[in-house]
Amino acid sequence: MLTIDALKQFGANTDEALTRCMGNEGFYFKLIGKAVEDKNFAALEEAIAVHDLEAAFDAAHSLKGAMGNLALTPIYEPVYEITELLRARSEADYAPYLKTIAEKRDELAALL
Repeated sequence: MLTIDALKQFGANTDEALTRCMGNEGFYFKLIGKAVEDKNFAALEEAIAVHDLEAAFDAAHSLKGAMGNLALTPIYEPVYEITELLRARSEADYAPYLKTIAEKRDELAALL
C-alpha cells in the first residue's frame, strides 16, 4: 500500500512533493499512479533501441520533469543523467541507465 512512509523509504522527497501538491496526499498518490504508467518509459526504451536520440531525448526530458515534480529521486536521478547525455546526443551505453530506471519504476509500482 502506498503511504508517505513507504515513499520516504523508497527515497522520495515527500515533503517537497507535498508542498507542490498543496499538502494533498490523495492527489500526490494519484499523480504517482499516473507517473508509473507514463508512456515515456516505453518511448525512451524504444527510441534508444533504434538509436533515435532525438526521440529518446524528448521522452527522457518529459520523464525528468514528471519525476522531478513528484520528487521521486530514485527515478529522477538516472533519468536526469540519461537526459543530459541525450541532450548532447552522446554515443553512450544507455543500457545501465535504462535498467536502473526500470528497476526503480518497478520498485515504486510495487508500492501501489
